[in-house]
Amino acid sequence: MKKIVIILLALLQLQVYGEKPILLIGATAHIGNGEVYENSIISVNNGVFEIVGDATKIRIDPSAFDTIYRLNGKHIYPAFIVPNTTLGITEIGAVRATHDYREVGGYNPNVRTLIAYNTDSKILNTVISNGVMIAQVTPKGNVISGQSSVMYLKGDNWEDAQLRADDGLHINWPSSFYSTGWWAEPGEIKKNDNYSKKVEEIDEFFKKASAYNISSNIMDLKMESVKGLFNGTKTLYIHTNHANDMRDAIRFANKFKIKNKVIVGADDALKITELLKKNNVSLILKRTHRLPATQDKPIDDPFLQAKKLNDEGILFCLSYSGDMEAMGSRNLPFTAGTTVAYGQNYEDAVKSITLNTAKILKIDDVVGSIEKNKEATFFVSDGDALDMKTNNVIIAFIKGKEISLMNHQKDLYNKYKIND
Repeated sequence: MKKIVIILLALLQLQVYGEKPILLIGATAHIGNGEVYENSIISVNNGVFEIVGDATKIRIDPSAFDTIYRLNGKHIYPAFIVPNTTLGITEIGAVRATHDYREVGGYNPNVRTLIAYNTDSKILNTVISNGVMIAQVTPKGNVISGQSSVMYLKGDNWEDAQLRADDGLHINWPSSFYSTGWWAEPGEIKKNDNYSKKVEEIDEFFKKASAYNISSNIMDLKMESVKGLFNGTKTLYIHTNHANDMRDAIRFANKFKIKNKVIVGADDALKITELLKKNNVSLILKRTHRLPATQDKPIDDPFLQAKKLNDEGILFCLSYSGDMEAMGSRNLPFTAGTTVAYGQNYEDAVKSITLNTAKILKIDDVVGSIEKNKEATFFVSDGDALDMKTNNVIIAFIKGKEISLMNHQKDLYNKYKIND
């Protein structure tokens, strides 16, 4: 009898303290898969989307919902996802002690960003303010940088914040050519005489890893970390830009029968579109707001890349990698907006920072779009979230739970603003 009473009390507590169903009506919903509902109705129950559709065609009982948001004139988006970033593993660019994204040694497949992720980073809340709520936290440097993990930008600790642990391994492919220029200077393009030697070293490492995967009696932490590439549970992220280097990298991945492969950077991707399609290679592009790779390319070349790749049927997503990438990640939606200004369809631009990214990171069964039974991680904006003049996130949810949008910058603004 005592056990029955305890169970009933537990069920009563779940009803009182559990996530209650909510309803959002009237907003323009950008689903993330290319669809849009101008007058949407969306319900969230137990942390997932339950109803997603056109409000003019669906009838519901309002009394069944604990909270109803009437959002006429607002916009709803799935959470924006930033890949290939050091968010959460760096804090202050000028303070080396806050950098936790690079380890010593050339080959570090066993390095994991997961356990280094700092949920107390002040940067995270500033990025959420623009709708970026999920990040692929990625190690940097060396030949094999280590393993990335996909994280929510909210959580009590790294265990609580993880969406997909150790999603893939990152290789910085050698460059066959290099520029002698500094920063914005064009410089001279020269051949890298050590290119073949560096590729052979990577090949030798993977031969050992492949042999270890087949049979080994001795535990080797580095080799264990590579195993997932051979059985398809992890993705190989190859950081490279030149067309010839990308061809070599794809041949390398095929040689070792690596099923899941993504090229990160991919400046020259438009030169090898047929090869990319044939080998089912997707892309994480460099940040859109950058200078062209070479002096002879048009100044708007980076802005047009997304539209051209989309026309070719290549699966790609946008990133914000480069200088000040952690704090700058808040600008990811505005780079997608730039691709719209240069011909990209608006909903395709939304896909490039939502569902496309989720597909590439293998998390599209959970997030990336506003669809029935998917996790309710999304936000509401007063205006167009891809436009820096109107992006104003007013409500945000992670796993069906509303989160705070406050950050230290807003606190300082409110503290020192001059009241009229």
